[in-house]
Amino acid sequence: MTYCLAIKLKTGIVGLADTRLTSGNEFSIARKVTVHQRDRHSLFIMTSGLRSVRDKAITYFNETIEDGTANFDKMYKAVNAIAAQVRSVAREDKAALSESGLFFNLYAIIGGQLENDHEPKLYLLYPEGNWVEVGQSSPYFIIGNYGYGKPVLVRSLTYESSIEFALKTGFLSFDATRLSCNDVGYPIDVLIYENDSFNILEHRFEEHDLIDISKEWNKGVTESINRMPDDWMQPILTKVTQNHLKATDSHLPH
Repeated sequence: MTYCLAIKLKTGIVGLADTRLTSGNEFSIARKVTVHQRDRHSLFIMTSGLRSVRDKAITYFNETIEDGTANFDKMYKAVNAIAAQVRSVAREDKAALSESGLFFNLYAIIGGQLENDHEPKLYLLYPEGNWVEVGQSSPYFIIGNYGYGKPVLVRSLTYESSIEFALKTGFLSFDATRLSCNDVGYPIDVLIYENDSFNILEHRFEEHDLIDISKEWNKGVTESINRMPDDWMQPILTKVTQNHLKATDSHLPH
């Protein structure tokens, strides 16, 4: 499984991707983010799904850039080109995968800014090759194992959040997922893109880099629960007390 997250903010984009691959009971580490950068051209691709499908589609897309046949000036055109390669791989491999009992499965988050984009863009690409663009009301996409980490984002993150806040929230979202399932794990690749910079910044974090932050998060959650008011629980707690009294009375000699 995978955990890839990208957040579009008023000031830029924050992305995070785990690197754990699973095959049966075996684990390995592989990068799930591809970055393309040149003058006024900054684009990243995060993927989740069958690794063989991912590698083939990304190789085909990279080749269109290297041989000069691809010349994109807006992000949606690049997304369409990636979608075309995904469909091409589907035509080549989908039947054979199906015969082997495997589903053709590739989701991608594609973000960045090209020379004629007035702001950074963020898209979610489906295995069928269709796509949607992120909106301000829910300014992020998650692919892979999203159920455990999404509540952190829903409760706290907005389009107006700062890059620093989004990075903290993104890490906590990953950490909640990592603790809940063993097929998501370190190291994590983090990227930041600031509006109109045409420069994607990347950094890899190992578990030892962030273990203290994880512990602080766990401590903070416990303290927050302890600080919650208790009065809302009184109706049911009163019933618990009454039940205890009844149980005690039933054991008293008559």
